[in-house]
Amino acid sequence: MDVAIIKLAAALAIGLTALATGMAQRGIGSAGVGAIAEKPELLGSIIILVAIPETLVILGFAVAAIILMG
Repeated sequence: MDVAIIKLAAALAIGLTALATGMAQRGIGSAGVGAIAEKPELLGSIIILVAIPETLVILGFAVAAIILMG
């Protein structure tokens, strides 16, 4: 039973951060496309802004690894 709870916690650590990242990128991406349509020189900045939420998934993966190793 304890092993199942530990694995569920690790899955939630990655799953919830992935959902949060998807929701953040949805808003940033749609606003970014509109901004790029008006000013194409903003492409580099928009790519960086879309990539920033990915750190949530990386942190979720780190937490899941700590949970599974501990």
